[in-house]
Amino acid sequence: MASEPPPADVPEPRRGQAQWPMPRAAFAARFRHRFADPAFAPQAAAIDDLLEIAWDAYCASRKAPRTRAAGAGFADPGFELSEDWLQAHAAVEAAQARHDDPAAPSRVLVVCASPRNDATCPGEASKTWRLMQAAVATLDTEGSEADPLDLSVLASDYQRVIHPCKACVSTAMPLCHWPCSCYPNHALGQVNDWMAELYPRWVAAHGVLLLTPVHWFQVPSPLKLMMDRLVCADGGNPDPTRTRGKDPRAAKALERAGWDYPRHLAGRSFGVVAHGDAEGVGQVARAGPDSLPARQLARGRRGAVGWRSLLYYRRYP
Repeated sequence: MASEPPPADVPEPRRGQAQWPMPRAAFAARFRHRFADPAFAPQAAAIDDLLEIAWDAYCASRKAPRTRAAGAGFADPGFELSEDWLQAHAAVEAAQARHDDPAAPSRVLVVCASPRNDATCPGEASKTWRLMQAAVATLDTEGSEADPLDLSVLASDYQRVIHPCKACVSTAMPLCHWPCSCYPNHALGQVNDWMAELYPRWVAAHGVLLLTPVHWFQVPSPLKLMMDRLVCADGGNPDPTRTRGKDPRAAKALERAGWDYPRHLAGRSFGVVAHGDAEGVGQVARAGPDSLPARQLARGRRGAVGWRSLLYYRRYP
């Protein structure tokens, strides 16, 4: 059954902030910058041809050039959804089945939040990564299955990214799809988003251990990016056909009619270990306990929250 248009009394989205489209000359300069290496010079004509295709995709807003009917299990089975999102959705469902399997071992996602590793500019492995190795070894001896997640690869892998959250939830919770459907956006070149792989790893876990250094009294940017993009786990809409894709008026109407705010990670345990060279360790360690229970993750039973200040130096008297 096709979704109904929103009632006439649902307010129109506010417009006028974004400057779109960008000038073609600026678009072309930004596109060509990816090919600044002189080794690409012999392919200048081919790059120009690709530029024309990319410009056309941008102007036509071809966010999801490959779609197919949503199929069974969705409110509107005939509605066309992005093939990228449908694959991510299937991976999340498979991960949930693995999580729910009573015969499966306890699985713990161990997150190294430092952006530093020996393939990045510092040329040295991070302290946080070494802590992660110790945690994984301990879990192995206790019979749990550890899933080590090293966020530092965002700084060392080719074109691996976590794109920023676009705050769909601030328009209406049902517009925030589970898993996130904002990416990839092929028209804008916003591709290679790692979160499509990370959502199933969070879902499959029975527990999550966050290991993080302190960066300017805050968690490092890779961890912040990942946690922002997990907003869809806390009330997100698992059926984009109910909002006709990214239709803000349809989402507002759905929320006004009553939304149940499903907690997709409810019941998982978590722990936080923060370390730092000077100030801010305590407030970073408390950031997890202050935010994760709101998503119905539970504090671990054996001292889930801990921090230690590693005083390698102090810049302040």
